[in-house]
Amino acid sequence: MDGEESLRRFGLRPARGQLDEIRGLLREHTERERRAQGEGDTELMKLCCVQLFNSGDLDDALLVWSAKESSFDAACSIDIELLLGRGIEATKAHLSAHPSPTAPAVLDRLRELESEGAFEGFSVEERSAGYDRYYEGE
Repeated sequence: MDGEESLRRFGLRPARGQLDEIRGLLREHTERERRAQGEGDTELMKLCCVQLFNSGDLDDALLVWSAKESSFDAACSIDIELLLGRGIEATKAHLSAHPSPTAPAVLDRLRELESEGAFEGFSVEERSAGYDRYYEGE
């Protein structure tokens, strides 16, 4: 499945029942991209991350992080804000309590960026509307 098909099939705000399929797509392309940069479809990965962002499930933050960290191209394509589908405070609280060994590093990165002002004025709604505009132009 490519990005166009995923967008047609799931839209930017997929139904709850479609999220596992989107997570599976993201995991598949993350692993491919990890094996060899360019093997995964980073545009599809970004779209999956936007779809998960719009669902607002805190458990997706580490999945989005994993995708972002899979290669240089993915890191450039997938915005760090896509971890924040429920907002910065809720995401930080979730990560601080999460048992994953990756969670502390992600939390540290978010705190570092926050202290630098990277999330000043951040709004889930405004970010989501920005992605709406981005994907409507395609």
